[in-house]
Amino acid sequence: FDDVRFSYEEGQNILDGISFELKKGRMIAVVGETGSGKTTIANLIARFYDVDSGKVSIDDHNVKDLKIKDLRALIGIVTQDALLFNDTIANNIAYGCDGASREAIIEAAKQANADGFITDGRHPEGYDTMVGEKGCKLSGGEKQRVSIARALLKNPPILILDEATSALDTVTEKLVQDALNRLMANRTVFAIAHRLSTIKHADTILVLDKGHVIESGNHDELMSRENGRYRKS
Repeated sequence: FDDVRFSYEEGQNILDGISFELKKGRMIAVVGETGSGKTTIANLIARFYDVDSGKVSIDDHNVKDLKIKDLRALIGIVTQDALLFNDTIANNIAYGCDGASREAIIEAAKQANADGFITDGRHPEGYDTMVGEKGCKLSGGEKQRVSIARALLKNPPILILDEATSALDTVTEKLVQDALNRLMANRTVFAIAHRLSTIKHADTILVLDKGHVIESGNHDELMSRENGRYRKS
């Protein structure tokens, strides 16, 4: 990100001169209050929107110069609200991976800690269970693990993670967090962070406030700043 500015409405900058660099295989976590611009940065990486000024580049290529299909083939996204379709569990995992074998789907589900709930009898049709509109027949933790399995099957080099463990019970949260840890391994990760368990392991943490980066560093560095915003929060 090079001096990026962006607004959804003219005259109201959500991002106001954001610059940072994320190295291959590293993880940046972004923290800040609601409305500080965290999700907007993720949206610009995937080109759901284009910047008003400045530049977003991947390997020195401006994302505006890439075909959207090619760009998004590089990116996996796991959001707070898992996006599922009224189709089978298997087809939801395979969404975006045309021709994926049943074996590959099952392996992704195992890595995502999803195979257990799919095959233990609570969903009698197993991988052929219809999940209902927006996944209504699955619990929150089940939907999240299907979403993680989808990202694992896609195997993208870049991962955008809006972690979604805050509303889950303790046991399910651990299953989801373990799956997320497998998903994040050896990838370039941009994480909108809500939980300290994720933030602490990031290579760099950006603290956003009203569209500006007001602090950056790893967890220990930021905690050592006596009057720092990160430490206070």
